[in-house]
Amino acid sequence: MKNNNLGLIVLKSFKERGQEVNNYIADFFEEKDANYIIDLDNPRFSNGEAKVKLNQSVRNKDVYILADIGNYGCTYNLYGNRNCMSPDEHFMDIIRTISAISGKANSITVFMPLMYASRQHRRKARESLDCALALQYLERLGVHNILTFDVHDPNIQNVMPTKSFDTIPSAYQILKEFTKNEAEHIGKDKMIVVCPDTGAIERATMYASVLGLELGLFYKRRDYSKIENGKNPILEHTYIGSDVKGKNILIVDDMLSSGDSIIDIITQLKKRGCNNVFVITTFAFFTEGTDRFENLYNTGMLNKIYSTNASYLNPKLKDAKWFYEVSVTKFMAKIIATLNNGKSISDFIAPTQKFKEIIDKM
Repeated sequence: MKNNNLGLIVLKSFKERGQEVNNYIADFFEEKDANYIIDLDNPRFSNGEAKVKLNQSVRNKDVYILADIGNYGCTYNLYGNRNCMSPDEHFMDIIRTISAISGKANSITVFMPLMYASRQHRRKARESLDCALALQYLERLGVHNILTFDVHDPNIQNVMPTKSFDTIPSAYQILKEFTKNEAEHIGKDKMIVVCPDTGAIERATMYASVLGLELGLFYKRRDYSKIENGKNPILEHTYIGSDVKGKNILIVDDMLSSGDSIIDIITQLKKRGCNNVFVITTFAFFTEGTDRFENLYNTGMLNKIYSTNASYLNPKLKDAKWFYEVSVTKFMAKIIATLNNGKSISDFIAPTQKFKEIIDKM
């Protein structure tokens, strides 16, 4: 029997993966061919404005809005020019959707695998606090729950103390694939986990602990007298940790943006005589393109990058031998199905037992 209280609103930014999520939920509920996706129109006009129109009722439904604010593959014509949608435009489509719901839904959950403005989460000078403002905006509009993966700074949850905000780790999904494919390279005497900066120390420590490996750290020395591309340029990466000579390296971070830091770290590790190099990240943006990483692979500097499909991936990555896509769509479906059945997702937030399964298999 169809689960009539569930409604998925899949915005353009998540359309392909949204259909996969729907199909997995139908399997979980044993409702073959069920469709929970609410039909909508989301036109964008040539001057950049847009609107959202729901073509089905959402009255008394538990609504889940699925959106990828990092999907620059969504394009539209702007004054005769082809324009990629920005995170700001994707976020405003979420706002428009909530406005179109008009308070008729039983509950509204926003599932943003990549949290909007997550890197603008704290103030170092007279700066805007974009992430906090966005979350408070959603709260005022009546959103009951926020779901995301590996938020850049978990402390941002404090912005919404009376609402549900869950940042769900993707570590189990990634480690399951990594340990299956790279088992021969993993071992206490074979591999070292390397943290690319102090901000990623908690995440890297968790990976090192699960895999039973030593942990090394790179410290970023920045020039705080300059700002380039919105940030203080890095002067030097200083390594702290055990000798990496002859060891395989696993670099762990939450996001890979331009790749400058990772490339510099890989170069330094290779100079120190390390063996194979692997990178694990939740979000792989490649804002400067993929050519430099292709070159690293071709010259033997890089073995493979493991990343989720939680946010849009450059189409070139599908054919890249050095890139492995870890799908989290089934995981998203399981989270939604569990919540829709009124059950706890605590085991997803702290997957201790799942990690134990990985250790036992190793």
